[in-house]
Amino acid sequence: MQTLYLGCLALGVIFAIVSVLVGDLIGSALDGIFDIVSFDFLNPTVLAGAVTVFGGAGILLTRYSTLDDGPIVALSLLTAAFMGVLLFLGFVKPMDKSQTSNGFSMQDLPGMIGEITIPIPAEGYGEIMVKFGAGNSLHTASSFDHRPLLAGTKVVVIDVNDGVALVSEFEERRGVDI
Repeated sequence: MQTLYLGCLALGVIFAIVSVLVGDLIGSALDGIFDIVSFDFLNPTVLAGAVTVFGGAGILLTRYSTLDDGPIVALSLLTAAFMGVLLFLGFVKPMDKSQTSNGFSMQDLPGMIGEITIPIPAEGYGEIMVKFGAGNSLHTASSFDHRPLLAGTKVVVIDVNDGVALVSEFEERRGVDI
């Protein structure tokens, strides 16, 4: 039994090392192959963690307890299942929900408020920074009104033409009675 426990522990450690070093390459090579049997709790991280815990618990219980092989296997399996559930609920599930995309389309720009980072001449190009989600993106910009705009000026994107944001100075209205 000691050999089984050591093998499980070694397999888990090797899996962890390989995952860190070449996990992205393997993941992209096998992308989508196992989608048919896609259960959230059958995540490779959870399975490898449970196998590693099974091996470690088996080794520790064999060395430091007076239990027979049957109870040691049962306790090792229970410990592995418990730690697998904790790993899934504490790490895998929250990380799955935390994935956000900072992707956007240039067609999303009209109506967005930005700030000029490089001054825009009346007939030329500058640069604006627009906030998308949790990040900022920089875009080549031109004045919609053909007026020069200084760095730090708040602008609104009016349109996008050939990948260039056409902007106008953003004017906030305060106290407007209707």
